[in-house]
Amino acid sequence: MIVVPVKEGDNIEKALKKFKRKFEKTGVVKELRKRQQFSKPSEIKRERMMHAIYVQQLHLNEE
Repeated sequence: MIVVPVKEGDNIEKALKKFKRKFEKTGVVKELRKRQQFSKPSEIKRERMMHAIYVQQLHLNEE
């Protein structure tokens, strides 16, 4: 459960912004979208492999 303490006289817009930021960091919406569609295990494996290649290329280009 996300809790954003609001003190007396604080701006409600700032509290709402903090709440949205905390909610975004939890990854609930991302997980929900991921679960709405079935992905074959081979697709998941391919995505992980492509991501690993991408990260490796970034590290090689950095050096």
